[in-house]
This record gives sequence, structure tokens and C-alpha cells, in this order.
Amino acid sequence: MFFLRKPTGPVEWLVVFLGNPGDKYDNTRHNAGFRAAEAFEKKTGERIRRIKFKALVADVECGGKRVLAMKPQTFMNLSGEAVEEAASFYKIPPERVLVVCDDISLAPGVLRLRKKGSAGGHNGLKSIIYMLNSDQFPRIKMGVGKKPHPDYDLAAWVLGHFSPEDARLMDDAAQRAADAVEMILKDGFEKAQNQYSK
Repeated sequence: MFFLRKPTGPVEWLVVFLGNPGDKYDNTRHNAGFRAAEAFEKKTGERIRRIKFKALVADVECGGKRVLAMKPQTFMNLSGEAVEEAASFYKIPPERVLVVCDDISLAPGVLRLRKKGSAGGHNGLKSIIYMLNSDQFPRIKMGVGKKPHPDYDLAAWVLGHFSPEDARLMDDAAQRAADAVEMILKDGFEKAQNQYSK
């Protein structure tokens, strides 16, 4: 049996896992971030379940840093509201807001780490960029696969469920995403990018 040390000192980072709340969105492509949150919970031994900042949150230690892990409960398109409230409260600059989300331009299970950049059509990232007035925040993108053909409705695709085979790939990706979060906090972004970004 192990005893968790309570984090001390100020919150240094926000780690934001994006998804939509509610059982009907479980195992959907857009909820890849929430899948990574489950792996992160196992890694830290803390459940992300306290309600604050329009999100479920946990105050944890990871990679030697005190972190507020959060799952916004605003629905994807308004994720920035939760992030901005927490960032403002703890005075966290965008460079220390780490976002974990799905990416339809990558094959299922592939991770790509980016230090900053545009939303790339992702409404959750768009909302965060708008509310923080900055795109200078790091993100871990989890591939969920491209639409089967160009005319396929994007909303229907990202809210669709994974096949059993892709779900297995996503479980593995979720674990690697949680490991990448820890490495970013402990050893810096570049080292994590070199190890986990494909």
C-alpha cells in the first residue's frame, strides 16, 4: 500500500483533457482526451472528480510539479471557458497549459506533440485559443483517424465510436499520452516530443 503525498506550493501547470461529458460520448473519437485522463488517474492515483471551474478537477503531483488536472464539463466547443477560469485563478500562463485532445488528421493511436499553433479546425482548441487570447500553449494530439471520405459529416465522425481494434490502439495511446504528460512536466517539452511524437 502506498500513501499519496499531498501537493505543496502553488499550482504550476494546468493539464487539460478534452472531451464531452455524459455516458453517450464514451468511446467516441472526440473523447480521446478523456480516455487519456483515465490513464493519468491510474498513473497519479488521484481521481479527477472535484467540481470547480466548470470542470472536474484534481490537484495532483506529477513529474515533480503541482498540477491541476481538469476535464472541462462545458462540452467541447466551450472548453476555453473552463480553462480560462482556472488559468486566471492560478495565474498560469499559456505556456504552462498542457492540452490533450483528439486529432482527425492522424491515424488511430498516433501521438503528435506540438508546443503551440493554430486550432487546426478543432473546436475545443479554438475555444481555448479564443479565451486565453493565445495559441502559445503545448498540446498532445491523439490520432483518431480521418473521415472515411471527404463528404462524410465531420460532427458525425468525431462523435462516432471506435471499432474494437481502434479502441485497443486508443487505450495504448492514452497510456502513452499520460506518460508524455509526466515527461513534459519532469524533463521538458523537447525530450517528450522526441520520445512520443511520431
